[in-house]
Amino acid sequence: MTVQASSHSLSSRKSLWKSNLITFGLLGLFLLLVFAVEALVHPIFNSTSLVITGAVMSLVPAFLWLVFFYRQDQLEPEPKSMVFEVFILGGLLAAAIGIPLIEDVFKLSSWLYSNLWIELLGSVLVIGFTQETLKWAAVRFSVYKSIEFDEPTDGIIYATAAGLGFATVLNISFIVNSGGANLGIAAIRIVLTALAQASFAGISGYFLACEKFEGKPIWWMPCGVALAALLNGVFFTLWGSLTRPTLTGSGAFINPWLGLAFAVLLSLAITVILSLMIQKNEKQSSPTPEVKP
Repeated sequence: MTVQASSHSLSSRKSLWKSNLITFGLLGLFLLLVFAVEALVHPIFNSTSLVITGAVMSLVPAFLWLVFFYRQDQLEPEPKSMVFEVFILGGLLAAAIGIPLIEDVFKLSSWLYSNLWIELLGSVLVIGFTQETLKWAAVRFSVYKSIEFDEPTDGIIYATAAGLGFATVLNISFIVNSGGANLGIAAIRIVLTALAQASFAGISGYFLACEKFEGKPIWWMPCGVALAALLNGVFFTLWGSLTRPTLTGSGAFINPWLGLAFAVLLSLAITVILSLMIQKNEKQSSPTPEVKP
């Protein structure tokens, strides 16, 4: 029996984890670079340079995460143009519906932070369901029926792209509204928002693919969106609680690193699970090894 297929599978797994480590290393380098620029240059922004800075800072981690997930689809990589289109669609839905709905219709900022339980419920039922439904729609009503959407992994790849497009618009909006204050802390938020939005979207993308290829019952997809919305709301509630300013004798104190540690652990756990799902699908889809005398 030949061992070529087995060797190829082992080499593929090593390549995946190597690319994953490189991606995390580049994200860490991005954070260090932003902190260094802020410490050395102390940039002052006008309205135009602020938008450009927000766009660049938001696109860098989104691009790295998109490459991270895209490289894991080694059997039949999706057309880059279609992945980019879903990325753009996710961003457009965030700008046209997501942000206006949460800020102008529900007016969350006026009531969300009255106590922890209201914050949790509002984060799940309003923020979580709004964001995850829109990211699901970006895939379901675009590439879902395409012939290129032909394996379970594709659901994760396309949904991740939609999530990253959504995160990019959220991050640009955050930078612009903050006036460019404290770019280092903003960079942490940008990286984690990109990771979180991509990871939660990947969950609904997996459910979406199972619905298409396995003929799941009607309640299957709503459960997937609900799970992603629940994780979304819980994640940002706990993250916000851990990073909220604390009053001390010398003034307000903000510790973003505790929130960073929590966010990284939860987001990486979801990312690892999605990576294992992709690898499992590739293994099941790989041709049966040849038997030689």
